[in-house]
Amino acid sequence: MNTPQIELSREAKVFQLTETFSPSTRTFPQMVSLQAERYGDRPLVAIHDRTLSFSAVKELASAAGSTLGAAGVKAGDTVAIICSNRIEFLQILLGCAWCGAIAVPINTASRGAQLTHILQNSGAKLALVEGNLLGAMVSLQDAPLPLERIWTIGDVPDNLTLLWPHHQIPEMKGDMEAYPSRPSDTMAILYTSGTTGLSKGVCCPHAQYFWWGVHTAALLGIADDDVLLTCLPLFHTNALNTFFQALLTGAFLVIDARFSASRFWTSLAAHGATVTYLLGAMVPILLSKDATDAEKQHKTRIALAPGVPPQFHAPFTERSGVALLDGYGSTETNFVVGALLHEQKPGTMGKARPGFEIAVFDENDNPMPDGMPGELVVRPAEPFSIATGYFHMAEKTVDAWRNLWFHTGDRVTRDSDGYVQFLDRMKDAIRRRGENISSFEVEQVLTSHPSVENAAVFPVRSELAEEEVMASIVLKKGFDLSASELIDFCRPRMSYFSVPRFLDFIEALPLTENGKVQKFKLIERGVTNTTWDGENVGVQNGPMNER
Repeated sequence: MNTPQIELSREAKVFQLTETFSPSTRTFPQMVSLQAERYGDRPLVAIHDRTLSFSAVKELASAAGSTLGAAGVKAGDTVAIICSNRIEFLQILLGCAWCGAIAVPINTASRGAQLTHILQNSGAKLALVEGNLLGAMVSLQDAPLPLERIWTIGDVPDNLTLLWPHHQIPEMKGDMEAYPSRPSDTMAILYTSGTTGLSKGVCCPHAQYFWWGVHTAALLGIADDDVLLTCLPLFHTNALNTFFQALLTGAFLVIDARFSASRFWTSLAAHGATVTYLLGAMVPILLSKDATDAEKQHKTRIALAPGVPPQFHAPFTERSGVALLDGYGSTETNFVVGALLHEQKPGTMGKARPGFEIAVFDENDNPMPDGMPGELVVRPAEPFSIATGYFHMAEKTVDAWRNLWFHTGDRVTRDSDGYVQFLDRMKDAIRRRGENISSFEVEQVLTSHPSVENAAVFPVRSELAEEEVMASIVLKKGFDLSASELIDFCRPRMSYFSVPRFLDFIEALPLTENGKVQKFKLIERGVTNTTWDGENVGVQNGPMNER
């Protein structure tokens, strides 16, 4: 187990990277070029059966950038990626970063209206799509999309008819000088679920990923002898962040295909992982399994595990020997709240990290006293260490970044020592199995059913200490509809994790005088003995893991 002295020493060593990389060099091309020169043939990343050295990653980025350029992709263009954890994902992501284009990783579960909006908003003319995910594109062919062509990966279904020209992803070849990106230039646009409206594309600059790597590596105590293993999807900030932790520190990153409770411990052992990454629901899932010898036959010392309820920390560490590190960050921000292991307070996320200022505000942006709940707001001291705004959504950007603070939409308290405790989300969003779900988007699908008059979607607590999706449904007069029929309607039209687990058919929704749904009343009511439960009737919304 690390001592406080070792943790502090490792943290200080990671922060020396701010001297190695001056502010003007905090772009992907400059970071990878410097590290390739320093580490050469040392392995940087492994994904499936392919391992790439630091030098090979630089060469791959250059070749992919050249290939994209030959296909007509220019600096500032957007390229959509709908792909699981595969080498092709990295090829396009890093190729875009090299040639000045902008990668748009899209959740592979996106469907229907949500996927249409993302492709329209991002303006991507080229998309990389995995063969088994091409079916999601079929229903979009009547939508006015800027998309002009698709590069595919793997087998394409024989009976699939697509409007857009498509062919297998070309071989990444050629060489080009890196585009002179600035640290402020957008490297990726990540779509985070809308909370009262459509999904928003978060503009993440190159320098934000530098700081993600620095802060996360500092808190985890990552050094060049560490092996990092993530089984989280690359289309999320968490997994993208791990690449930069390895790139900056000289560590080795293993990217697993997906989270599997049955294979988690053996995978850690097989790869010699010393650091891993978990989401809140994964820890209760792992603890729900019978204890095995494999839980301690590994070298993993620590896991980044934000959102894990405090009552699970000690049992998990006792069973596995893996310490859990809490903290707070979002796609728009960075690792802005955290603490080293020996500094952590149970039930809190930590304190403001160096380079960030935080506050707790009321609804009028006035600071709240210590111990009083309010909205967590953040602002950086370092340039471009957080996102620069929402793509093509100026009003949303101004609202979120108002009064020189980024408003997180999360309700917290802060104690007199500066430690922050998460209470709940102020926004109309649901967090299920590590995914953010837009109530608005789920409601749009539900109300598009010809039998549904109105619907309200809200979170209820689950057995896994996170949230489940519940919907209250008002049917049109004279119409009849079963819960299973409505769920079957939802499945092809939304992400599997967005499909409601609980349904309540009610006469009317509780409304305010101006017609707004009073969701707090529905949340207070919650699950009753008349509520339909999809899990009790065997409905599978799609596994987060392979059990």
